[in-house]
Amino acid sequence: MAIDPQAQGILAMFAGFPEPDYSTLDVTAYRAIDAQRSVPSLNEAVSHIADHVITAPAGPMTLRLYHPAPGSVLPAIVFFHGGGWVSCGLDTHDNLCRRLANLSGCAVISVDYRLAPEAAFPGPVDDGCAALRWIHGKASTFGINPGRLAVAGDSAGGNLAAACAQLSLDPTLELPKLSHQLLFYPVIDAACDTPSFDTYATGYLLTNNLMKWFWQQYLRVPADAEDPRACPLRATSFSGLASATIITAEYDPLRDEGEAYAARLRQDGVPVQLKCWDGVFHGFASMVGIMQAADDALALGAKAVGLALTE
Repeated sequence: MAIDPQAQGILAMFAGFPEPDYSTLDVTAYRAIDAQRSVPSLNEAVSHIADHVITAPAGPMTLRLYHPAPGSVLPAIVFFHGGGWVSCGLDTHDNLCRRLANLSGCAVISVDYRLAPEAAFPGPVDDGCAALRWIHGKASTFGINPGRLAVAGDSAGGNLAAACAQLSLDPTLELPKLSHQLLFYPVIDAACDTPSFDTYATGYLLTNNLMKWFWQQYLRVPADAEDPRACPLRATSFSGLASATIITAEYDPLRDEGEAYAARLRQDGVPVQLKCWDGVFHGFASMVGIMQAADDALALGAKAVGLALTE
């Protein structure tokens, strides 16, 4: 369908930002550019928000807890922010986490994992696993039910959520059992060869050249792309994984790989709800209170994960 008028307005705001030369772009320069492209968004109140610094294997790591009902024991959603593994953090996705906590009725814990290329693959995945172990072990202290945990994430954060969901089936890693995975337009594979990757190569915020640059920052060597921890679509089996809600965007280079992941999950018997949001671009769900599509997508995702965690 035609692009959503609100989405078109956002694209017009960014039209003055030329695409950089990725052959010479370093991560410091990219982070500076990315910081200039933020979109104002609604930050609604949540009853309790607190940062907790944990001791992870690679060093201190901050988790931000959003608890909508202090004094109650709630299911929890462990959230991983997007940003191509190289940028963003707790503050850039604060609005999304607030809304997700309030709409789902669950606690949300946002993970400030290490960024690439300073901490390339598998560093962010290892951080995600460390966060899950800590949250499970300390759940009762923070009003969380350790038997009702889900993972969620957008873009590269969706990649980390999917990887952690797969790793949770490995008994040697001592990860908690997960009840659901909520993935917003996830990065799923490094092949970068789908029809949508070419069709929406430019003009919709995430470009195919930028996505290739992200992969170059994240992977240590090309062979890392064969590892399912980096590319969840490369797993040999998906049987036994937690149920999934996958939300993609019509005008997104990553649309096809998210939908391919949904198909593979279904093929192996994993219950999946897949919704492609018409008329919008990659990253739209972060624009809470600015785009109706963001509000609606968060409502759908929150309802799905909330039901999965209370069944």
